[in-house]
Amino acid sequence: MPKMKTKSSAKKRFKMTATGKVMAGQAGKRHGMIKRTKKFIRDARGTTTLSAPDAKIVKGYMPYDR
Repeated sequence: MPKMKTKSSAKKRFKMTATGKVMAGQAGKRHGMIKRTKKFIRDARGTTTLSAPDAKIVKGYMPYDR
């Protein structure tokens, strides 16, 4: 059986934690920061863990990173 391929776009955008959760960059911070609240900008720093339904999709893209 041949090896499964990892989606290149997924390996660039997501990282797996030791417990199997999926880390991703915070969405909504590319432009338009002037209209965002200070609280939103503060809370959206760094990375965040994906919700369970989204993480299930991403794990399908990265078969060996579990």
